[in-house]
Amino acid sequence: MPRPTNTEVMDRLHAVMHGLRRHLQQALREDADGLGPMEARCLNYFAHHDGHTQSDLVQHAGRDKAQIARLVKSLHERGLLLSRPDPADGRVLRVSPTPAGLALHRRLQQHRARFEKTLTAGLSAQERSTLLALLDRLEGNLPSG
Repeated sequence: MPRPTNTEVMDRLHAVMHGLRRHLQQALREDADGLGPMEARCLNYFAHHDGHTQSDLVQHAGRDKAQIARLVKSLHERGLLLSRPDPADGRVLRVSPTPAGLALHRRLQQHRARFEKTLTAGLSAQERSTLLALLDRLEGNLPSG
């Protein structure tokens, strides 16, 4: 058996991520009415973090405030997000997906679930558990910032 190269893990992770990205971009073209990848990520964030702020997303994503503001504005204009003032501090806006935003998010999540099922076909429950534990460890090793 050939000895692994120093970048074999990175090469494999890149191949999986490229396949996932390609699949999700195809899903966006087919089922998201022109929603871009960053808009989909923004919608996904607020679907999972209902009531968070744009600043929360800036911190989470490590993206520029202006870029996040444009994404949120675009999703507002499409009727996929809405904002409401924070009851404790009216200067802060809490962002939530609209029913249409949640419906689109569910459709996109179905694409992700189907892809994950395809990707992990043939893995036993134990192998899947081991894979998740290893990915958690890799994620924990990521440098912050």
